[in-house]
Amino acid sequence: MLKAILKTIKTNWKVIKVIEQKMSFNLNNTITYILFFMEKENVNNEQMTNNVQQSEKNENYNSINNWEDIKSTTEGILKNKNLDYLAKEKGDYTVTNKNEHELNSIDEKNEEKIKRMEEELIVAGYSKRTREAYVTYVKAFLGYTKKLAEDVERTDIIKFLAELKENKKASNNTMSLALSSLRFFFNKIVKKEIFGDIKNPKKAKKIPSVLSIDEVKKLIKAAKVGRDRLIIEFLYSSGVRVSEAVSMKLVDLNLDERIGKVCGGKGNKDRTIILSEKWVSELKKYLKKRKTNSEYVFSKKNGKPLSVDTVQRIVREAAKKANIPKKITPHTLRHSFATHLLDSGENIRKIQELLGHSNLNTTQIYTKVSIEGLKKVKSPLDQL
Repeated sequence: MLKAILKTIKTNWKVIKVIEQKMSFNLNNTITYILFFMEKENVNNEQMTNNVQQSEKNENYNSINNWEDIKSTTEGILKNKNLDYLAKEKGDYTVTNKNEHELNSIDEKNEEKIKRMEEELIVAGYSKRTREAYVTYVKAFLGYTKKLAEDVERTDIIKFLAELKENKKASNNTMSLALSSLRFFFNKIVKKEIFGDIKNPKKAKKIPSVLSIDEVKKLIKAAKVGRDRLIIEFLYSSGVRVSEAVSMKLVDLNLDERIGKVCGGKGNKDRTIILSEKWVSELKKYLKKRKTNSEYVFSKKNGKPLSVDTVQRIVREAAKKANIPKKITPHTLRHSFATHLLDSGENIRKIQELLGHSNLNTTQIYTKVSIEGLKKVKSPLDQL
């Protein structure tokens, strides 16, 4: 039955989006509505499957970005006893009007609090990316508990975190972010102290993945000449985060002095960055030819800034073309920038400043990555 339902959701994706927009439904409400419609119209498993098979041939569902959320939400609805789905013969399901009404009421009240949390996060100066992450985890948690925020207990938090760890295979970093999201929501918005001795999981101290000098050369050479190549060179030569790169404006760069300014970086901090002499020369040529009138260094044809996703794709495609057998992201270039500076003997305090790290301990992780010093150590076997 689940497979058939998911096929129906795929087939009617455009209709579903209209339902969400017109009826102000969230994902949980929308899928509940679909299941209720199926029961009302007496659509069974076999009929659904037959209807879907024909339309599936000409459909492309790659545009459904949150497909995993849809799948897990649907599974949760079917399994959750609180929704009072009654299993019938042949796998049909019925939802009572009473429980549908109660679910909508809970969602509406919780949504009001989530909206307030978003506003609080904006005022507190949290980045857009962090705000989106907090909202995602709070919504996931409330959808998991099916409770009003005021009725949530400590045991609900523990069960949700256990679900993330055991079934979703979440990393400690993800667990920590989820817990921080919930702590902010309940402490600041709901005004309910329920965390007690729940501590954030220890973050895994993984050594960053970096590229060799030769791999950086291959990556740059594989990138499309012009904007794409300039982006990759900029990420590597300045060590900026991808979010900082896409937000960089021309007024933030002093091309003659070969320095730039990151405005409102992570932690809402400004800092100075270095610009490569070679990159500055190439940028000047690019800007003379660029037809788009934009305040941003890297922009779309309409003058608006590139998205983080676009830059990630540019790096990914260049890595594939360069045939580099590593997972390479824009952040890999930031790691490589710091490691290569350290390898060349640059002072770690200066590297800390260029990266915008508040704590030197964060920068010192690159001392574990740098191998130039280790190469000079002679094995005792060679001294025999």
